Amino acid sequence: MRSTALAAAAVLLLVPAAVACGDDSGDDSGSPPPQPSVETTSKAGDAAEPEDPEAAEKEVRANWEKFFDPAVSLKDKEAVLENGAEMRQVLQGFSGDERGRQVRARVAKVEFTSAKDADVTYALTLKGATALPSASGTAVNEDDTWKVSVKTLCALVKLSGNKSPGPGC
Repeated sequence: MRSTALAAAAVLLLVPAAVACGDDSGDDSGSPPPQPSVETTSKAGDAAEPEDPEAAEKEVRANWEKFFDPAVSLKDKEAVLENGAEMRQVLQGFSGDERGRQVRARVAKVEFTSAKDADVTYALTLKGATALPSASGTAVNEDDTWKVSVKTLCALVKLSGNKSPGPGC
């Protein structure tokens, strides 16, 4: 029961981001919101992993946790988000809520699907309590930096029920 309440709290955390980036299309199909999911992006001919997988995994973990650290500025979060500048509006909505400043991520596992893509399994915590214990997302190598993918941010915002979280999603 406690985990259900924490999961509900995590969803409530994302609602302000959805409202800030609302969809005015009027589409209310009643279908359930999508869950964050792992999307593998391996392409034929790509290497199975980066040249230095240990260093790459360390960077994925550090940047992922930085992205979800409430103490990190939006500018620094943009630097570790795929297409960060273009995603500023969605990022502001996601990070701007009071509860958003209480969420952190703990990376459990990084699996490379190519030299530039990785699947990430992580736990989201709210005030130190685990809210989403086995969330899945993706990291991408953009300009020689491992970043949280746009797909991951958009999936989290959509988890709140918003079908159109903003430009870029």
